Amino acid sequence: MIKVLYCPQMQDLAHKICQSSEMCVPGEISWNYFQDGFPDLKIQEAVGLGNAHVVFLASMDSPAEIFSQLAVIYALPRLAVRSLKVFLPYFPTGTMERVDEEGEVATAATLARMLSQIPGTMSGPVQIIIYDIHALQERFYFSDHVVPRLETAIPLLLERMQGMQDVAVAFPDEGAWKRFGRMFKDYPLITAHKVRGKQGRSVIIQEGEPRGRNVIIVDDLVMTGGTLLKCRQALKEAGAKSVSAYVTHGVFPRKSWKRFLDQGFERFWITDSCPETARQVEGTGPFEVLSLAMDISRKLVS
Repeated sequence: MIKVLYCPQMQDLAHKICQSSEMCVPGEISWNYFQDGFPDLKIQEAVGLGNAHVVFLASMDSPAEIFSQLAVIYALPRLAVRSLKVFLPYFPTGTMERVDEEGEVATAATLARMLSQIPGTMSGPVQIIIYDIHALQERFYFSDHVVPRLETAIPLLLERMQGMQDVAVAFPDEGAWKRFGRMFKDYPLITAHKVRGKQGRSVIIQEGEPRGRNVIIVDDLVMTGGTLLKCRQALKEAGAKSVSAYVTHGVFPRKSWKRFLDQGFERFWITDSCPETARQVEGTGPFEVLSLAMDISRKLVS
């Protein structure tokens, strides 16, 4: 059996995983705080975790959550667990993976160093599973004390696309095309390009033909969504029949997803990697949440 522990934000996803797999049993952690704001944590039934296979579902999209979750994750190997897999679907510092001038701080490397300090388990290093990290080279920020596993949620979209007609896949920039293009080899591909002009930034179609097609824009994440909106406009002006979008991580700070409610997107798919956003948009068109639960269930034993 596999014991599934989770932070409060990941409760819904944890329950879906346990419902889809007979091998999983949910655990419980008390997430309390002292008056000064520091965490008061307790892993329930800790004695029973000795020699157990344990999974922890993490969500560190808020800086305030990182300390308390790391405290729990660091404690688990010291309970003599047999193995530990940490699922961190969204790596929140991923967009700050490099510096362009002296003095800037690559916080992606900072968080990777913190996760690299997780003690080993009875059977070896801890695995850290991340979906569609912003830059693949970030795997090298982790030390050899842990095993980073970089996975993709694109198969969830491919499954959803089955049966759709006249589909083409667009990428908002060359980086997204390099990252995901090979995963859509059965579909016509379109690459957009961001340009800066007198009127500010705009998006142009660099390669591919959207005319008469139902186009799906694919990227790893969205913040406020300005680029996606400009990309949709360029595709429609180039003759696209309809425009939809998919991003693995719907970050949408300050509920910026609301700006997409009336912008003409046929569909907008996200996963539940950012659980608060997923709860907010559930059942609200054009949004559709593709859950990671089944995919995580399969990776629990691999």
